Amino acid sequence: MARKKQQFVSVLNRQLAAFRPKVNVTEVGQVIQVGDGVARLSGLMNVMAAELLEFPHDVYGIAMNLERDEVGVILLGEDQHIHEGDEAKRTGRVI
Repeated sequence: MARKKQQFVSVLNRQLAAFRPKVNVTEVGQVIQVGDGVARLSGLMNVMAAELLEFPHDVYGIAMNLERDEVGVILLGEDQHIHEGDEAKRTGRVI
C-alpha cells in the first residue's frame, strides 16, 4: 500500500513539474465618448501610441492621444457602430 502511494506521489510530482499554464490576458477598455471618427476610452492603462485597437462590429482604431486616464482613438471604420459602453481590445500591434 505504501509503495502505491509513493508511486502516485511520484507521478503527480512529475506532472506538476511539467505543467505550464496557458494564460491569455487581454486588456480591455471602455468607450466613454464617440463622435466625428474619434473615440475616447478609459481602462487601457498599458496601451501604446499608434497601437491598433479592436472594437465591436469589426471596427478598428489607432490609439493616438495617450492621457493618464483616457485614450483618444482615431476610428478606421464607421463610428455609427460604436457606442458609449462598448469595449475595445488591445491587439499589441503598433501601426
